[in-house]
Amino acid sequence: MPLKPRQRDIPKIPGAVKFYKISAYVTGVMLLLLIFEMVFKYTPLQLEMQLGGQGGFLVPVDSTTGFNLSTAILIAHGWLYVVYLFADFRLWSLMRWPFSRFFLIALGGVVPLLSFFVESHMTKLATRQYDALTAETTPTTEGAPA
Repeated sequence: MPLKPRQRDIPKIPGAVKFYKISAYVTGVMLLLLIFEMVFKYTPLQLEMQLGGQGGFLVPVDSTTGFNLSTAILIAHGWLYVVYLFADFRLWSLMRWPFSRFFLIALGGVVPLLSFFVESHMTKLATRQYDALTAETTPTTEGAPA
């Protein structure tokens, strides 16, 4: 039988879902930018993205004169993935889901486009479970004297 969230954790679930949702979208977008960066850099094009340097936006590798946007995207995705894993862990632990679900959510930050699909599914699942839990704990007023 699957575990249910603890009674004291139920009020924390909407915030955890929102935090997870935002981090999933941000990580997914950064991963797509990272894919574009890798295509530019590691294909025969061998270009890097830069801001404010000579030669335009795309320049040959190792000839950037401005802000190296390629490296910034790489670093930003790495740190934002850590935030995404924290949001994943928080939601997973509050909902008391099986470890396989944690692993699936974590894959969303490294497999292109997966974070958008996993986020949609997990958000719906968490919201459904939260709604069911709050319906169970809300006292009914039927038959109560007025």
